[in-house]
Amino acid sequence: MAENSTNITLHVEGMDCTSCALGITKSLQKKGAENVYVDFASGEANFLLKDKSKLQSMIDSITDLGYKVVDSKYREENEGKMSAVEKRFYFTLPFTIILFFGHMLLSHDFILNQPFVQLTLCLPVFIIGLMQFGKSAWGSLKSGVPNMDVLIFIGSASAFIYSIIGMWMHYGTHEIHNYMFFETTSTIITLVLLGNVFEHRSVRQTTTALRELSAIQVTKAKLVSLEIGKEVITEIDYKSIHVGAILQVNTGDKIPVDGEIIYGDASIDESMLTGESIPVEKTIADKIIGGTIVVNGSLRMRAETVGSETVLAKIIELVKKAQQAKPDIQKLGDKISAIFVPVVLGISILTFCINYFFVDFALGTDILQESIMRSIAVLIISCPCAMGLATPTAVMVGIGRAAKMGILIKGGSTLEEFAKIKNIVFDKTGTLTTGDFKIKNINCMNGVNESEVKEVLFTLEQHSSHPIAKSIILELKGIVGLKIFKNVFEDKGLSISGTDTDNNEYQLGSYKIAAHLILSDMHNIYVLKNKALIATIDLEDTLKFGVKETINGLNQQGITTIMLSGDNRKKCEELAQKININKVYSEQLPSQKLELIEKLTKEAPTAMVGDGVNDAPALAKATVGVSLSNATQVAIQSAQIILLKNNDLSMLTQAHLISKHSLITIKQNLFWAFFYNVIAIPIAAMGFLSPGIGALTMAFSDVIVIGNSIRLKTKKLK
Repeated sequence: MAENSTNITLHVEGMDCTSCALGITKSLQKKGAENVYVDFASGEANFLLKDKSKLQSMIDSITDLGYKVVDSKYREENEGKMSAVEKRFYFTLPFTIILFFGHMLLSHDFILNQPFVQLTLCLPVFIIGLMQFGKSAWGSLKSGVPNMDVLIFIGSASAFIYSIIGMWMHYGTHEIHNYMFFETTSTIITLVLLGNVFEHRSVRQTTTALRELSAIQVTKAKLVSLEIGKEVITEIDYKSIHVGAILQVNTGDKIPVDGEIIYGDASIDESMLTGESIPVEKTIADKIIGGTIVVNGSLRMRAETVGSETVLAKIIELVKKAQQAKPDIQKLGDKISAIFVPVVLGISILTFCINYFFVDFALGTDILQESIMRSIAVLIISCPCAMGLATPTAVMVGIGRAAKMGILIKGGSTLEEFAKIKNIVFDKTGTLTTGDFKIKNINCMNGVNESEVKEVLFTLEQHSSHPIAKSIILELKGIVGLKIFKNVFEDKGLSISGTDTDNNEYQLGSYKIAAHLILSDMHNIYVLKNKALIATIDLEDTLKFGVKETINGLNQQGITTIMLSGDNRKKCEELAQKININKVYSEQLPSQKLELIEKLTKEAPTAMVGDGVNDAPALAKATVGVSLSNATQVAIQSAQIILLKNNDLSMLTQAHLISKHSLITIKQNLFWAFFYNVIAIPIAAMGFLSPGIGALTMAFSDVIVIGNSIRLKTKKLK
């Protein structure tokens, strides 16, 4: 965010195509807004503003363009109600049906086909067209970015004005019926409104994941407080929770905000974050996440992060803004949409001129009338909306599907880049393996038995904070007892030592403490008693769930899998062979890791998979960084893709498949949008499509594109 700038989000009603969004973008930029992003599908305009006093003038500029800025409360109150475009469609529908069928089925002498009756029936529809398309068209022309409504309005107004002129010139003669196209005006307006209704409803289906995430947020919470020495529990609004507040959460309740358990224990369903259906047991001092559900038990918690700082709020914001990073493939569609309306206007004028001046029509055909109808058909059938919808709808569905599985993808550009990945580099510890070590083998020497070694190991490791120490303590707890030691001392990164009650000095650590006693450096821990080697210990790091299947799946897709680790060569190669990784780079320093990632990225698109903390520089250097992170950490800053299900690497395969199929869907949508216009415009120009049929075809071109995107929600990923 720019320094001293405020992030503004406005809710805008009335946008129905990319050109609408471009017009608003240009208007806001002229008023001084920065980093403007207008999404017509979600109806939001986001931008940075240094001077908040200019906000009202920006709202006024959007209103002048023919759109309406509403607040979030208005949107919530009208959620599920009939939209303005639906009301207008249902209002125009009966007038259009009467006009259309009266013109098609009844004789010219019938009362419904009388000129003033047709004008009376058409006028309400034309006024709605003025309100829906005319105001927006005029506003877009003022902004310098003409939108689709310009084409619709010119087409419908041309038919209306032509009919009025025909009435004036031929009133009282039977010839007048050859100049009556009021039903064409009504049909165009009503069918385009129908297309907008379909589009409005369909686009809502592409954002269901975001609405479902938003619905998870709690609206009420139980606050525990003291009043006159007595404990009182009060129900308060979610927005009133402050950091440090003590909250009561019972069975069936959603946890209101992120915090720490201070009393009680419970089974908590965290599936909304991780996709993992099995409840997680939590007790005092454990961290809990807002939006997760207490399945069984009750607890009290201390609020630590509230409002927009909670994990769920950040996830919602991430999914919301993910569409803003446009894929490269969308840039072509955006450029074409920006110049499309002026080009179509030119084609329409050219169509009129060619037909009027050069085409030899059949005897009895009115040349002016036929030329106008053909040029109107070109205007109506040319729909840039399908091109504008092609990418954002697919991106929204793809990102939404991933979010529901516990995969956060930062934008459409990430989807496209990840779909094209040729190399995937894995960190070893914490990524391929859990980081929880198990004792694989204890080799005893000098007459010492295994139980003594385990006892020494268990007792001394109690004084270390090293991850390996924690794993060993967890494994031996309840199996061996504590040995009494005095003068325990830890030499960080080298060893830990202590003296027992019999004055025996024990020391355990890395190979460095035993290098003068043994040649082999292939063991993890060396144990010394009175400076003599009594045991070597081999550890093994447990694999994460689905590692081998994930690597095999990626290999089958032609992706080169690479392990990059600071661990010794033998261990890395053993693991690589076990899980079928293609290449191994072991004993790498952090600087060497960065150099290798940079080299691989230059050769081919490369993804780096790491824990999101220690691997942050490498994640940033790769084409796509993938972070495996605990939900409480949510390493959102360090990677473009975050897998919230930390111990299940199969989510990586799902992320790749979603990316691939999203890109396939975008390409299919763009192909249809381009194909439709390339075929439809010449057909309309040659007179094979009436304006009414053109309006209907245009409406369904949008529906086809959106429907193809929605299919991605349930499509089998192969």
